[in-house]
Order: sequence, then structure tokens, then C-alpha cells
Amino acid sequence: MSIRSTIFPLSTALLCCALLSGCATLSAPPSGAPVAAYRATLELGGRLSVNYSRDGKPESLSGKFNWTQTPQRVDVSLASPLGQIIAAISVTPGQATLTEAGKPPRTAADIDSLSAQALGWELPVSGLRDWLQGYATAADGSRFVASPAHDTVTTRDGWRLRYVSWQEEGGGPSRPKRIDVERLAGGQVDEMAIRIVIDEPAS
Repeated sequence: MSIRSTIFPLSTALLCCALLSGCATLSAPPSGAPVAAYRATLELGGRLSVNYSRDGKPESLSGKFNWTQTPQRVDVSLASPLGQIIAAISVTPGQATLTEAGKPPRTAADIDSLSAQALGWELPVSGLRDWLQGYATAADGSRFVASPAHDTVTTRDGWRLRYVSWQEEGGGPSRPKRIDVERLAGGQVDEMAIRIVIDEPAS
């Protein structure tokens, strides 16, 4: 047998192995199974980065957050990347309180507008009660339930959510890991984008 005739079958075998290997490593399609059941009581922490415009100028910031909610209350603390508390937010039915470091508390009926006035950017706390768990009210008023295969929605109040990645919980129901939140400019509303990464699973 010549060297030429030996090389051809060998190269063919290697090509077949490469093709089979490629087929074996193809990722499975994303799961259509819905997220874990909604929990009225929740505690988690994570990181966020915000890009927004203020007085026509682009601004950005990043830091950490802790989130605690019960059926009647939400408490949020915002901290710098080094852990220094920037602001503490408490929301109860009919009243929201925001306290910045070194300043007296400010109260209002609506936390979203209060955060915009105090911080210069809007933290959509009312929406986050749902969004952090993979739920939202869609633009048509229907209940949105996220899954890895169904990961994007525009909410009734104009926010666009994309669930980028998910917690790995050994085959259990999916829980959000990273959420990209975006609001396009329009009228008196400035464009804003928030990236949320959840570091601690719900407890």
C-alpha cells in the first residue's frame, strides 16, 4: 500500500471525528419552562450599572444593591462599589421615603418620581417587585412570565426588559441572573439603561 493511499483514509477519519465532535457540542435550545413561582416575600442582593442623561449630558454610575420585600413593604439600599451606602429607600402603601447619605429623608407618594428627583435617575422600584423574579405587565396589559426561550418584553409603562442570563440551580425552575432594562427617550422622558446582576439567590 502506498503512502498516498494511507493518508487519505486517515484524513477522512479525522474529518468525520471533527464533524461528530462539533455536533456533540451544539448547545441545546433554550428552555421554555417558566421562571420559579412568584414570591411576595423576597430578599436578594446584587450589582447594577446605570447609564442615563441629565440636563442633556450622559451620566453613568455603578454599585451594589440589597433588596428586601414583603407584601406590604419594599426596602432597598444602594451602595458604592466599595460598599459605602449612597441611599436607602423604603416603600409602603401610599408613601415612599428616600434617604441619601448625610441628608434628611425625603418622602413622596411615588418612589419612581422621587428617586428621579433625588438621585437624578429613576429607579423603577414598583416594577422591580416583579422584574427581579421574571414577571412583568406587558404593554397590552397581559401578565408576562419569562423563560430562557421567552426573555424580552416591553412593559405597560414603557420599559424594555431582556433577561440575559439565569441562575444555575441544578435543574430547578429558572431564576433571573442578569436583567437589562431600557427606556427610550420620548416627550419629557430621558433615555436610560440599567443593567442588573443578581449575585444572591432568593431566600
